[in-house]
Amino acid sequence: MEKSHGGLSAWQLSMLAIGTVIGGSFFLGSSVAIHAAGPAILISYILGGVLIYFILFALSEMTVANPHSGSFRTFAANAFGSGTGFVVGWVYWTGMVLAMSSEATAASILLREWFPGISISILGSGIIVGVTLLNLLGADKLSKLESGLAALKLLAIATFILIAFMLIFGLFIRATPIGTGELLREPLMPGGITSIAGSMLIVVFSYAGFEIIGLAASESKDPHKTVPKAINYTIFILVFFYIVSIAVMLPLIPTAVLTEEISPYVAALQRWGIVWAGFGINIVLITAIISTMLASMFGLGRMIRSLANEKQAPPWLIDKNDVPYRGIVFSGLAMLSGLAVGLLLPRVYLFLISSGGFALLFTYAMIMATHIRFRKEHGCPPKGNCQIPWYPYSSWVVLICMVLILISMPFISGQSSGLIAGIIMVVLYSAFYLIQKRFYTN
Repeated sequence: MEKSHGGLSAWQLSMLAIGTVIGGSFFLGSSVAIHAAGPAILISYILGGVLIYFILFALSEMTVANPHSGSFRTFAANAFGSGTGFVVGWVYWTGMVLAMSSEATAASILLREWFPGISISILGSGIIVGVTLLNLLGADKLSKLESGLAALKLLAIATFILIAFMLIFGLFIRATPIGTGELLREPLMPGGITSIAGSMLIVVFSYAGFEIIGLAASESKDPHKTVPKAINYTIFILVFFYIVSIAVMLPLIPTAVLTEEISPYVAALQRWGIVWAGFGINIVLITAIISTMLASMFGLGRMIRSLANEKQAPPWLIDKNDVPYRGIVFSGLAMLSGLAVGLLLPRVYLFLISSGGFALLFTYAMIMATHIRFRKEHGCPPKGNCQIPWYPYSSWVVLICMVLILISMPFISGQSSGLIAGIIMVVLYSAFYLIQKRFYTN
């Protein structure tokens, strides 16, 4: 495996994860969750952070014991058989390909405001090709680029927090202090306790992407020490920036007026006369989307190589190079196909793209189920490095929560198709596994 300059550091791993996680779903999609839950959205993000904490450390325990490039796919195969590993790997890959092709469409729509003469198909294709080519440079160069892009996103959130603080305390151009502002004018839970449950699906999506740490672990230096450190960095940075930015947003704008058509950050600042916020956030949003695509492509290429090495993907995808060139190019071509389907058949595409959310939730549920089996069979990883607290109760509680969130998809507007598409994917890949198993057996 590729370990240029000694391998990826804990900070580089963390920046890869943050680059994947902080994307359009947080800068734009969080409006829907905030609107649904009201000020209680803080509770949702805290609960989401707790779930991610346990999933990440469950993944870390297994990764420290076996830093394989297949990560959670390999662990699932070891725990439940090669069929489970096949389904987990291909469902994750398919869901992420569909999700990233939609991100390319979103970035193209934003770019068209500045380049109206260029079609969305050309802009989207250019973004996907660029992301694919950059990934061919290898983990070391990509991680340095991702560190810069992730830092830009964190700087944007930090800038919003600073401006919001200045507005709240009256330090912004001699403005009158807002104080608690809108928090005094609306109930904590406008939709009741069910509003928190309704927002959890979107909140978990906004944390999604952290599993890249497991996929990149085989290219890190001393995974036994690096992976736990990277996870600590990732959890602290994400939870801190998410919760603080939303906490300072709540006094600035009523949650009921937020819509999915505008970023909550832009809406909050524009309400107080900061009109340049929209332009600035648009630049950050495009950067965030491209950064997410870069890091996701990193993981997709390695997932395909892992599947090919196990004879669970076409043999022409087997790649012995440090960088999985074939897996990356194959994933890039699949994204271009997804983009084409979305532009030609938007209704079909919307149905398929929602399966990306299912794929991530399904993967996280399988990580927890695999961890429970792993600990039963092996106990603590090498050197007794048990990281997840309150096992086995914590693992079971998180697994049940992920299943409940999956089941709740039909009750969230626009997500019922995701559950249907996801179930179809699982059934189809299960059938494909039986077919390919018979093919290789014969």
